[in-house]
Amino acid sequence: MPPHGVSKLPAVPMTLIAHIIVRDAARAIDFYRRAFGAEEVLRLAGPDGEIAHAELRFGDAMLYLNEESPADNEHSPEWLGGAAASLHLYVPDVDEAYARALAAGALPRTRVEDMFWGERYGTVRDPFGHEWALATRVETLSPAEIRERAQRLMESAAAGATTEEVAGA
Repeated sequence: MPPHGVSKLPAVPMTLIAHIIVRDAARAIDFYRRAFGAEEVLRLAGPDGEIAHAELRFGDAMLYLNEESPADNEHSPEWLGGAAASLHLYVPDVDEAYARALAAGALPRTRVEDMFWGERYGTVRDPFGHEWALATRVETLSPAEIRERAQRLMESAAAGATTEEVAGA
């Protein structure tokens, strides 16, 4: 749990919206609802009945998505052979969100751990090939504090310390 006075979610204005391409957009929307609590705001069908555009709300952020369309050079991670980016989702309780995502069908990538930059953080891959970083803020750190911690971590790793030893230091 974050110490008293530390906001679990950052106060960040949302001016950039991620737009992802998926194979089976209707199933993806259902997964994002179950796994991450997304709310469907808009769904537009194309002439073929497939989802040409959808908008989902995750807390105060939006995610756009549409069906894969190789004819329009719009390819999913499945077509590409892997994700080209990761979506970072802040949640009030990362342990609960991580467990919920796995229960909904996501695959674990990294376990949930406290990280040097002040977040409790773990990653999953959704059934459509997209990578998701799930995080809860546990400390509010300045950029200088984060750089200092990162430097100590790199120095410890260079000295041969294991990940567990570095995390415990």
